[in-house]
Amino acid sequence: MGADQTIDWRNAAASALDWWHEAGVDTLVGDVPRDWFAAPEPLVVPATTPAAPVVAPSAMPLLLADFLAWRSGAQVPEADWSGVSLAAIGPADATVMVLVDCPDRDDGDAGALLSGASGRLLDRMLAAIGLTRDEVHLAAVCAKRPTAGRIQSEVEERLAEIAKHHIGLVAPQRLLILGNAASRAILGTELQAARGRLHGFNHKTAQTKAGDASDMTSVVASYHPRFLIEKPAAKAEAWKDLQMLMGEQMSQKGAR
Repeated sequence: MGADQTIDWRNAAASALDWWHEAGVDTLVGDVPRDWFAAPEPLVVPATTPAAPVVAPSAMPLLLADFLAWRSGAQVPEADWSGVSLAAIGPADATVMVLVDCPDRDDGDAGALLSGASGRLLDRMLAAIGLTRDEVHLAAVCAKRPTAGRIQSEVEERLAEIAKHHIGLVAPQRLLILGNAASRAILGTELQAARGRLHGFNHKTAQTKAGDASDMTSVVASYHPRFLIEKPAAKAEAWKDLQMLMGEQMSQKGAR
């Protein structure tokens, strides 16, 4: 194999992990064999210790500018993670909000969400429905990229609360959720189950339930651009999702 054909195995492995994660696979098979017929280990009951006091999470700011500053501070789950914390970008009163799972691998160096190939594909997706990146509010469930791009289960609930609060501060008319982790955070379900239908999100109560029309955000879940790059055949389904997101506006545009 020539020098120009050398494969970057580290990036290739990370890309494969990203692909499977977007497809909904988040559990790995153990590498160590297990003897299923072995006698169970004796149960060891630990000494009783006083329960640690429950510390309530700090209240989140009620103004978007204050929230965005708080989002990169010491009170969030990612505070002790390595890497760069990337803030959401876009108008505070955007009609359309886009939520992804976390920054891509190269976003930290670029200092912005979806800065590489995934971002270029997102820009084309937005252009197809008559939008530009400057017109949408772009945010991530994780402000930093977790290990291997997968959100740890122990912080999922808190990150979901933060993301829902963020949506409430923007109060968009439409929300495009990209990827499996973002779907779980906002809709409480896997991407494949969430796709293909319009969801209602009450941005006043941060719940997927009915409310006054002015309090409701229409939500569509679709594939993350990085998944579409790995599996181009899914772009046709993603286009249907985008049409559903824009709804009547796309129908009127097609009738002209």
